[in-house]
Amino acid sequence: MPAPFPGARVAVPLSLPDALSPPPGGLDVEASGLSMGVTWTLKAVTLPGLGPEALARTVQGRLDAVVGEMSTWDPSSHISAFNRAPAGAWVSLPEGFADVMACALEVAALGEGAFDPTLGRLTDLWGFGPPGPVVAPPPPELIGLALAQAGWRRLEFDADGRRLRQPGGLALDLSGIAKGFGVDLAARALLRLGVRHFLLEVGGELRGEGLKPDGQPWWAALERLPGEVDGQGPVLLALCGMSVATSGDYRRYMIHESQRLNHTLDPRTGRPSESGVACVSVLHREAMVADAWCTLLSVLEAEQGLALCAAHEVPARFLIHTKKGLEERLSPAFQALLDD
Repeated sequence: MPAPFPGARVAVPLSLPDALSPPPGGLDVEASGLSMGVTWTLKAVTLPGLGPEALARTVQGRLDAVVGEMSTWDPSSHISAFNRAPAGAWVSLPEGFADVMACALEVAALGEGAFDPTLGRLTDLWGFGPPGPVVAPPPPELIGLALAQAGWRRLEFDADGRRLRQPGGLALDLSGIAKGFGVDLAARALLRLGVRHFLLEVGGELRGEGLKPDGQPWWAALERLPGEVDGQGPVLLALCGMSVATSGDYRRYMIHESQRLNHTLDPRTGRPSESGVACVSVLHREAMVADAWCTLLSVLEAEQGLALCAAHEVPARFLIHTKKGLEERLSPAFQALLDD
């Protein structure tokens, strides 16, 4: 599959959907909006009667529904209600919330706690939550108290009954996975409408289905950062029935005493991650899974993350801080996607 410009390295899914061709006479439309604290954009090949306004309402409605369930910034959300629940209370979850919890707990187990959906109090302490920024890192005693109240193993999750037990004092924070779920939820709604060819981006996370009107894939270029030392060309992803999520220590952070502390917290220490991973991108069919793996791999040291990706055949691209600059490392599954 030819790249749109010379010098690019092209990553193509090993298996492509059947009958991959754009609809004849389809309408090329774009829509955008705001939700989940970020912007979203949609490019789609659609049919008469499904113009940009209808598609925008569909995407906006699904993303806003995720906010209503999983935003700690909304005091009326389901997650806020769970975080206020008394010790021992079983809290019923909407279907989407339950799906996210199931995935979050699975990734937490795979990463042996390096991913943890129960860091709400730590997120607030470090100034990355609804209370707003802080001027200095929290003292060790407060970090220790927040860690004692957290811990994914403290949760009791009844998947069949779609309910979660509040053990007491525990605060969920699903910011490391919920945005990806929002992408999937909106994509499924578009597919149900009969829209088979689109690229949906929500706050930097993308999902592509089908093809562009010219028959090309929906191309997505992975971010290039100052200081990359490998000298290789950019990586282009053909998002044919695939999603990509990217997490980096350059996106959100606090500065204290000339030190930059990134917003991804290590659940094992209660402090910002010091893994040495500057940026990681993960491909998966589901944006929710890619989102969660990105968060996990940002916390693990690169060698640990690469080993975990190899064990579970997860395509991931890492940029790692070294003395010479940023070094690229690819998981075996990602390397297999590159078109030589």
